[in-house]
Amino acid sequence: MKRLVVAAVMLAFVGLVSPVLAAENPTGTWKWTASFGGQEREQTLTLKLDGDKLTGSMPGRDGQQTAISDATYKDGKISFSVTREFNGQKRTTKYNGALSGDTITGKSERERDGQTTSTDWVAKRQK
Repeated sequence: MKRLVVAAVMLAFVGLVSPVLAAENPTGTWKWTASFGGQEREQTLTLKLDGDKLTGSMPGRDGQQTAISDATYKDGKISFSVTREFNGQKRTTKYNGALSGDTITGKSERERDGQTTSTDWVAKRQK
C-alpha cells in the first residue's frame, strides 16, 4: 500500500512540474498580429532552443522563411533580429521579450529613414 501511495505522489509531482519546465522553453510556433502601415498581418515565429543556442525563422511576405539572427534566451528573456530585403534595401527588426508560460510579451524596434519605431508584441504559443 505504501508503494502505491508513493507512486501516486511521484506521478502527481511529475505531472505538476513537467508543464512548468516545458513552459520555460521557448521552442515552438508562436503567432501574433502586427500592424504595418495601417494594415494588420498575422506573424508567425518558429523557435528552437538546443542547449543554450536559440534558432528560428519567420516567413516573409512571399512565404519564404527568413532565419532569425542574434538570438538569445536566458532567464526567461528572449531577443532576436530579423533582416529582410525590400526594394533593394535591407531592413532589420529587433525583437525583445519575456516568456511566461505560453506567452511572449515584448517590443520590436525597426529603423526607417533615420527614425526608430517601437511596437508592442504579444505572441501566443500554438498547440
